[in-house]
Amino acid sequence: MKKIFLSLTMIAASLSFAQKKEIANAVKAADQGDVNGTAAEVSKAEAIFGDKIYLLEPSLQEQYYYAKGLGLVKAGKIAEGAQILSKITDLGKSTIYSGKDNDKNKVYFVGKEQADKLGAGLSLKEEKYSPSLASKLGNQLNASYQTINKKAYDLYQAKDLAGAAKQFEEAYYLSKAAGAENQSLLYSSAVSYAQGNKKEESARVFDQLIAMNYTGVETVYTAKNKKTNAVDNLDKATFDLYKKMGASSDYTDFKEEKTPSKEEEMYDIQSALLMEMEKYDQAIDVAQKGLKKFPNNAKLGNTLGLAYYKAGKTEEFVNSLKSQIAKNPNDAVNYYNLGVVLSKDASKQKEAEEAFNKSISLDPSNKNALTNMVYLIMGDDSKTVDEFNALRKAKKIDEANKVMELRRARFAKAIPYAEKAYALDPKDADMVSLLKGLYNATQNTAKYNEFKAKEAELKK
Repeated sequence: MKKIFLSLTMIAASLSFAQKKEIANAVKAADQGDVNGTAAEVSKAEAIFGDKIYLLEPSLQEQYYYAKGLGLVKAGKIAEGAQILSKITDLGKSTIYSGKDNDKNKVYFVGKEQADKLGAGLSLKEEKYSPSLASKLGNQLNASYQTINKKAYDLYQAKDLAGAAKQFEEAYYLSKAAGAENQSLLYSSAVSYAQGNKKEESARVFDQLIAMNYTGVETVYTAKNKKTNAVDNLDKATFDLYKKMGASSDYTDFKEEKTPSKEEEMYDIQSALLMEMEKYDQAIDVAQKGLKKFPNNAKLGNTLGLAYYKAGKTEEFVNSLKSQIAKNPNDAVNYYNLGVVLSKDASKQKEAEEAFNKSISLDPSNKNALTNMVYLIMGDDSKTVDEFNALRKAKKIDEANKVMELRRARFAKAIPYAEKAYALDPKDADMVSLLKGLYNATQNTAKYNEFKAKEAELKK
């Protein structure tokens, strides 16, 4: 038994040595620009640890990402390689959770999310790691970064928005891999994808930006040029230098200003994109998160309500509308939407009528609110007619007449709303026909004849 144990230990040690050797060879090949050699050595290493990168200690993970990513970049697969290289930055920023798994293998999980997913139940300790290869990447990647960044702006100017978005995204990952992460490039990618009608891609990138708590806030340094009287933008080092020079400086009127945050706008765009893609539950999640940060954002509130409605979550929709109305009691649209959803519940007809009336009072030109009010007051007329005929057949004449009296009263109440809707659009054939019927039912012969003639004219 003892010999078997020693054999297993020796096998594990030899595998560990092998993968270290393959990864070291891959790094050497990458530094030499040997694309094929790098790919071959990386493949050998991957054959040992598979997709279980967490079995590699952080220094080996860094070397593996360095070799594989740099090899892909030099092979022309910029986006894929840059994303892998950017994981080196994550190694330096994230907490490393280390320990042993149930098979006694040493494990190194990068970040809490990976630790929770793959290391649940294990006894793990927290540690930090400082990458050593990141400094080598700046010179290696600078030429590619400059080329791709320029291409992104050129494509954007040429209105090739989807192409620009892809290049902006590649430039971002290259900047991150080189240790000078420029998140504004990722924002430019998300916006360009959206403008290019690439909704899925745009939503994916906005999701990344929101997850990384990107705000877009930057400090802009400006000063007035004494020679030209123009206000110039300066980098921080130049700004500080000239400012310290005082009166002998070529500049005056030094100002530091913060650019506006883009965070609220991102929640607006992302939730709208998800609605367009009919991903209503995801839209609800984004809108809710946005409203926690920006509770007075009416656009997010409306999106949340609509997402509830589209997802069939009626109670949540009603509560959302009432919440928005409480924040903005002069919003005619929210009152209208509340009226629509309440009108579908027979027990809430009075509340629906109040909501429609409020919407109409705030916006008298809301034809939809007027029309919905007409039908709400009229009720289910086919059901009324059936009830009347049944009572007549049963020779319950008084009860039948009472049904007709109540019907006429409802129609008389509905007429003013129908007339206002007609005044907004006199060529609406449906409203003309509806008014003709209402006048007939209320025994207004003159009006009935007038609208009968209008109906005939519109049918010509």
